[in-house]
Amino acid sequence: MNGLLLPVRTARESGRLRLRTTTSGDLPFLLRLYASTRVEELDLTDWDAATRAAFVEMQFRAQRTHYLTHFPDAQCDVVELEGIDIGRLYVRRSGSDIVLMDIALLPAYRSAGIGSELLRALLNEASSSGRAVVLHVEANNPRAHDWYQRSGFVDVSSSGVHTLMRRDPA
Repeated sequence: MNGLLLPVRTARESGRLRLRTTTSGDLPFLLRLYASTRVEELDLTDWDAATRAAFVEMQFRAQRTHYLTHFPDAQCDVVELEGIDIGRLYVRRSGSDIVLMDIALLPAYRSAGIGSELLRALLNEASSSGRAVVLHVEANNPRAHDWYQRSGFVDVSSSGVHTLMRRDPA
């Protein structure tokens, strides 16, 4: 799927999506993107801006190290819309499954159909190759859980923190 161009037609955007392999030059963007996914959670704390920034950077580096160490075969892509970096997509492909490890978009691009377009492309790939798509969704993220359910995923198990979801090939 790397380098794949995806047509996008949404209410707020019109253009083309492209996935490209992340490089070390993408780290500042990826950190900013990661920080944008933690805003609501951090708003529940009384931390000052410096403490928040240090926490987010530590968590970002820990996640990145974990992914690179434990899933070296995963494909880590930056999502571009008309040449602008707007998100990331981490996918691991195995013989029987496609694991959606992470999908994130900058706030200005959320709820515009872009994530759905990326997910649709992944589901089409899975269907054409006869593989299931599996993912973990955080228990404290009901919007994402509902989105995956609407896309045909079903709950498989729950660890309390995460719910394992699966969509078998059509």
